[in-house]
Amino acid sequence: MYVADSRPQTRGNSNAASAEPAARPPAGRRGTAIAPTVLALGSVSLITDVSSEMVTAVLPLYLVAGLGLSPLGFGLLDGVYNGFSALVRLVGGHFADRGGGRHKTVALFGYGLSALCKPLLLLAATLPTIGMVLAADRTGKGLRTAPRDALISLSSTPATRGRAFGVHRAMDTTGALLGPLAAFLILRATTDGYDAVFTVSFCVAATGVLVLFLFVPRRHEASPEPAKNSHPAPAHEPTKDGRPAAPPRPTFRSALALLRRREVRRTTVCALLLGLATVSDSFIYLLLQRRLGVPDQWFALLPLGTAAAFLLLAAPLGRLADRVGSWRVFLAGHAALLTAYGLLLSPWHGTALPYAVLALHGCFYAATDGVLMAAASTAIPQELRSSGLAVVQTGQALARFVCSIGFGAAWTAWGDRTALGAATVALAAGAAVAYAFRPTAPTPAEVVPA
Repeated sequence: MYVADSRPQTRGNSNAASAEPAARPPAGRRGTAIAPTVLALGSVSLITDVSSEMVTAVLPLYLVAGLGLSPLGFGLLDGVYNGFSALVRLVGGHFADRGGGRHKTVALFGYGLSALCKPLLLLAATLPTIGMVLAADRTGKGLRTAPRDALISLSSTPATRGRAFGVHRAMDTTGALLGPLAAFLILRATTDGYDAVFTVSFCVAATGVLVLFLFVPRRHEASPEPAKNSHPAPAHEPTKDGRPAAPPRPTFRSALALLRRREVRRTTVCALLLGLATVSDSFIYLLLQRRLGVPDQWFALLPLGTAAAFLLLAAPLGRLADRVGSWRVFLAGHAALLTAYGLLLSPWHGTALPYAVLALHGCFYAATDGVLMAAASTAIPQELRSSGLAVVQTGQALARFVCSIGFGAAWTAWGDRTALGAATVALAAGAAVAYAFRPTAPTPAEVVPA
């Protein structure tokens, strides 16, 4: 793929310069290239995911088999690990939008905080201390996610946004593919395997922070000018004397006020409903291990199947979302997850079962992770882009936090199959509601300026 030149020139009034094109640029135009900021952030995410997935790959086994936690105790910690970031995403988005955009600064702090938590896992041996370390690690993730996705969104156009997020997620998932493999090799080569995994993970995470500091520009590349036949809406309502009103100052209230917009509200509600029935990755891998009797030393390789499918499908599904619509791809991804649940509940025990489940699991992420952010960006103005994305991410993360705790409790009380059966019914119902309630594509007059 071709890399866009650094900063396209803008001309005309400020509204025109900041507006996003409503029509897709012709094939081969420079506007279809992937911006350098997207590639730099993809490199940071690749390195960071090697670090984080090394820990994620061994954490379920370390907590359940090593420390003897019950499914409910693990569900609590897994909920903290995957959902605690929801409590600080709005904070990260708010500070990133203030002062004309501090996206890189906030992201740098978030990546750095997560890196510092890796060696602390060596000192944590009880449920409360491990919970605090995981909460701090997820705080870092919560702070960095919205600013990072805002930088990706602001560095691309609506016609290429799905592709940009797809390329970033593909690079991110390359790290997710390499992380479990690295953890597997370390566990086989060392005596104190878990300690070695956590130490190497810290060194890799520190490298990612350094790459972010050195190679990601502090300001995003400006989006290209809109096409001549586009009809963007004005950025802000004019004042009584006819002059454009000043953009709203980024505040928590203005971020939450975005929910008054129909598209943002519907996007957030759909993400929340579906998140309530999205069983976490760790539980999927534990279910597979129980079904197939996977030896402990091979457990760390299970995430490789998910990561491989995600890597292969992220960019193609991102381009498909640009052509056929983000919500079609997003809901199709949840259909893939529903199929994976069905396979885990079926009596089938063939050798192809883990490959099918993990492939569908990776397809689910490829069709939903970046695609949701691309869809949400369309309705969120530039000055609140980070905060607005954080609102959507917060709803989804809180829902998944509730799902992790509920699934762990159901597993402890009624068994794994009953818990998964309930999650399957809930996901099917949530998908039906989301299909009926899904946002509609905005008309040219409703397109929000970049």
